Amino acid sequence: MRHLMSPLDFTPEELDRLFDLANDIESHPGKYAHTCDGRILATCFYEPSTRTRLSFESAMTRLGGRVIGFADAASSSASKGESVSDTIRVISGYADICAMRHPKEGAPMVAAEKSGIPVINAGDGGHQHPTQTLTDLLTIRSLKGRLGDFTIGLCGDLKFGRTVHSLINALIRYDNIRFVFISPEELRVPDYITDMLKEKGIPFQEVIRLENVMSQLDLLYMTRVQKERFFNEEDYVRLKDFYILNAGKMLLAKKDMLVLHPLPRVNEISVEVDSDPRAVYFKQAKYGVYVRMALILTLLELIP
Repeated sequence: MRHLMSPLDFTPEELDRLFDLANDIESHPGKYAHTCDGRILATCFYEPSTRTRLSFESAMTRLGGRVIGFADAASSSASKGESVSDTIRVISGYADICAMRHPKEGAPMVAAEKSGIPVINAGDGGHQHPTQTLTDLLTIRSLKGRLGDFTIGLCGDLKFGRTVHSLINALIRYDNIRFVFISPEELRVPDYITDMLKEKGIPFQEVIRLENVMSQLDLLYMTRVQKERFFNEEDYVRLKDFYILNAGKMLLAKKDMLVLHPLPRVNEISVEVDSDPRAVYFKQAKYGVYVRMALILTLLELIP
């Protein structure tokens, strides 16, 4: 039995097979419409989510399976004090696979150690968000035709953004990747990441102004400043509008640069950018369904 706790749980070769499967699902959805008949996915979400939870539910439904679960901790026995370990032991008797989101780092790993079914980490605190990273990689590979040989700018909340941390760790396994970290001083990427990049000899630069580096980028990964990660309202209000991508800034970018965003968007990308063909964040959300379908099939060993 296999779980997914981190994007690094799959080798690059295994990821290629996963993405090939996701692309095949996109091209031939009817071929996979009944592969999970009689199977049940449990979605155990201890903190709010729209895209991740609904994309898991959509993925399982499109595969012919069913979904049970809860959308926040208050509607689960966690509100009565039940531990994650006990919850997953119970869920293992109800479902065939589980997707878990939790505000505490490492909680899905605890669940996986006690689980009788495959567990997918759907986000744990500011730590990891592996299925978002798989979505990001599939989007890049599908639209750029490669995973490697590009410069990627990561902009916004690089300190608390688990999507950013996961994506960096996944991309360093590919050749000729250059990182540009764009953030205010208070939200810089953690030292353990820059130390790791230095140790591996992977080029990166840290800047404050997005305009200064737009022309260098093949990919721009925007993130929101996450209110839920701040300890006080004052800091959040001061930083939340630090970056706003608009049509004027897009004029500085390459004609084939792609703009990604894990969503939800607040106001860090102006709606005027949505009509730009380089804005692919809504396509990216759709790719999230295909990659989660492929992941469910892989972990349940149900690939046709």
